[in-house]
Amino acid sequence: MSKIPGKTETIENAESATFEPSKATELVRAVAEQGVEQAKEAFSRLQSDAETTQQAFESSFEVAKTTRAAVSLKTIAALRASAEAGFAHLEALVAAKSPSEFFELQAAFVNKQIDASIEQAKSLQAAMLRAREDVSKPIKDAFEKALKDLKAA
Repeated sequence: MSKIPGKTETIENAESATFEPSKATELVRAVAEQGVEQAKEAFSRLQSDAETTQQAFESSFEVAKTTRAAVSLKTIAALRASAEAGFAHLEALVAAKSPSEFFELQAAFVNKQIDASIEQAKSLQAAMLRAREDVSKPIKDAFEKALKDLKAA
């Protein structure tokens, strides 16, 4: 019998823990296999998320390309309308019979161009706001899906 210092009880027939290499090997193998499975699952999720992100960016780039074309066409139409109005105004100025008619035509033209510019600016602003929303939507949706999936996991 041996005594534990500070204790009044005795330990009888205490067996020492035995080390069995085969059980240790099996335990290490099980832990390693579990680690490999977890790594495979993590890689699979990462790959899926990367593909989703890539698709979101591709979609955003495609929308940006389409939107850029639409905004460019609006800008070209506005420039064309302005140029046509300018040429028509020059013809009217050349045909003016008096200085007072000339100044009246000029004042009317300036007012009309200011109004047209304001309308064109509003139209372009609306198109740009839609473009911003359309371009960011695929990425925003992918981000929200990733957050939802993360909360679910």
